Amino acid sequence: MKYMPSGNPYFQLLKTNVNFRRLWLSQSIANFGDWFGMLAVYALIKQFTDSEILIGLIIVVKLMSFSVFSPVAGYLTDRFNRRQLMFWCDLGRAVIVLGLLFIETESQIWLIYALISVQMMMAAVFEPAKSSSIPNITSGDELVTANVISTLSWSIVFTLGMAAGGFVTAFLGTDAVFVLNSITYLISAWFIFKAAIPYLRTESDLQRIASPYQGIINGFRFLKSHTEILRPALAKAWLEISIGALVYMLILVSDQILMLGSIGLGLLYASRGLGTAIGPLVVRRYFPDESKWIKAIGVCMALVGFGYVLVGLSSTLIIMLILVTFAHAGSGANWVISTILIQKRTPDEYRGRVFSSEWLLFTLIESVSVMTAASLLYFNVITLQSNIMLFGGLLMIAAIFWHVFITKAETNWQNSNPVVEDRVKTEMSGSHLAKQKVRI
Repeated sequence: MKYMPSGNPYFQLLKTNVNFRRLWLSQSIANFGDWFGMLAVYALIKQFTDSEILIGLIIVVKLMSFSVFSPVAGYLTDRFNRRQLMFWCDLGRAVIVLGLLFIETESQIWLIYALISVQMMMAAVFEPAKSSSIPNITSGDELVTANVISTLSWSIVFTLGMAAGGFVTAFLGTDAVFVLNSITYLISAWFIFKAAIPYLRTESDLQRIASPYQGIINGFRFLKSHTEILRPALAKAWLEISIGALVYMLILVSDQILMLGSIGLGLLYASRGLGTAIGPLVVRRYFPDESKWIKAIGVCMALVGFGYVLVGLSSTLIIMLILVTFAHAGSGANWVISTILIQKRTPDEYRGRVFSSEWLLFTLIESVSVMTAASLLYFNVITLQSNIMLFGGLLMIAAIFWHVFITKAETNWQNSNPVVEDRVKTEMSGSHLAKQKVRI
């Protein structure tokens, strides 16, 4: 096990683990470009239409493209060199983003959806490859710290990217944002290229996943048969019953209630990022007992729902920013808890497919959530603020069902397997040092 010097564990990990530092820098820079460019995509669509459906559709296209390609992406991340996959995905996304510069008329609006779709297919490979690589470049003791850093930096970058993106889009225009977004992908690719990310397999491992079809099917079968992994893999999807719709409606809140356009949206999304940064820090500091984490996920869902119910009752910017921060502290905690549990409980051979299955589930549910909310508004079934309260309340109900079904099943599993968690931790701490593995 790698020795960790005394002092702040986050800075020490970044200082001593050069490969994690490079992966972290790659993720942070690419994420900044993503969030920086997101508002420009919304603004580009709004140049041609004010339809809530078409704005919601770009979110659904992103999610569905990610979802549809996720099974293939999971197979690729378990079969091929993850470092090389991430490198080529970054280069591809840099080119795709530049394609948005050539959209100049309303008749070309379909190209926005086509280009974003391809961009998200590449992201569907990059994200599980990144999450699956973290346990292979950190020790068991470093894993929690690494994931907190990853989520924390995502949140900070999200906050800065959204805030900056709103102002830059408003004052410099969308073209400048797309060029900067492309450059961030190129810088990310450079850090991936410089990182040494072991990809460990036995010869029998490679033979079992030689067939793409069989590899994908076996991945689903593995997840279905290992319910201790399935439970944390359901956490993000369970949250997306409502959170997708709620985050989408922040776009409309900025325009229709706050009347602040891209600047207001940047501030609301920045508050979302701040909240997701706070959540993982609270988990690491005050909830070290991992046996309680599944239960904590349900509590976090309830807090998110409650926060958004209050957002629906508000029309003041400052109050909304505070409430959005509070709500997304719960979503950030949900994310980091579920990710760490999947990493600890899943063998490296299946990790890519498990993470891709997780993304498949939650992006599909998020797509339905967004389109349901957009349709209710488009057909004037409900007002925007009432819709926010509806989905916030729905998430609080979902949290109750999580406690009744998922937390109970986790408790039963822990009672029947009292030493499993200790064994998993031991295996994880030494898995990346196994001598019998081969690199591809």
